[in-house]
Amino acid sequence: MGTTAARAARLGLIAALALGVSACGVNTIPTKEEAVKAKWGDVENQYQRRADLIPNLVATVKGFAAQEKDVLEGVTKARASASQITVDPSKLTDPAQVAAFEQAQGQVGSALSRLLVTVEKYPDLKSNENFLQLQSQLEGTENRITVARRDYNEAVQSYNTEIRTFPSLIAAKVIYGSKPIAPFKATTVNANTAPTVAF
Repeated sequence: MGTTAARAARLGLIAALALGVSACGVNTIPTKEEAVKAKWGDVENQYQRRADLIPNLVATVKGFAAQEKDVLEGVTKARASASQITVDPSKLTDPAQVAAFEQAQGQVGSALSRLLVTVEKYPDLKSNENFLQLQSQLEGTENRITVARRDYNEAVQSYNTEIRTFPSLIAAKVIYGSKPIAPFKATTVNANTAPTVAF
């Protein structure tokens, strides 16, 4: 009878330990951190999609608007500059790196806005099928970027909340040395006002 009681006590202790470990965020923290990294990958993927569309857009506009050389070069330079700045998912806790990435991508967006405003001068270009397709793809990509950034920020909020609340904060500090991850923030002064582009 003593053996059965000892065995039951050991099983109860193991069950209590397992429950205690699972309740302190040992598994939750890395799961949420990996979710943030996956969402960051989605953000990079959508920015890459935009970067891939830019050469075709510039080439199409160039055929119609050769005199707009400065605007076209500005878009190309912004794209090249933005492609040089990447953030390793393990460095997402550094707000400066995330801000530098976002600033470079913001410069691409600004250059694209100038390009699309320039297009207004060329009615033949606005009716060109290739341009219309590229414009539609670019608009869809901008929407995808917005969704990817929102999803990333939601994953960051969930992770940052997890590592700051009890009991997960114990595992976050003791086991993982977790630090808050930087969310995307608006980078321009007038970020709350959408730019107007008329076609």
